Amino acid sequence: MKRRAEINFRVDLDEDKMPSQIKWDATDAENPGTKHCEAMLISLWDSQVKNTLGIDLWTKNMLIDDMNIFIYQTLKKLADTYSNATNDPETADIIYKCASDVANKLKLLNK
Repeated sequence: MKRRAEINFRVDLDEDKMPSQIKWDATDAENPGTKHCEAMLISLWDSQVKNTLGIDLWTKNMLIDDMNIFIYQTLKKLADTYSNATNDPETADIIYKCASDVANKLKLLNK
């Protein structure tokens, strides 16, 4: 049976057109309802032109320490996604190594 799932984002902007609040919900979310977040990175693949489009937003409330963790965790998630999609553990390990290097540089694993 065919079905449809939706993910919705609402971004409130301040007078300078900077995100002041990001909210999202998804029809298939484990915990239904609107949720708040301070940052989001979305990559979209356009197969016709072989190009990645991106939406990168963060609120003015996003702390640099939190951004550091967010980027580190995003790199790890990217490695997971790549590994699952391609079954190429060697290349996934390169991405994991990059995440580890970022964590070490930012001293995230020492906290």
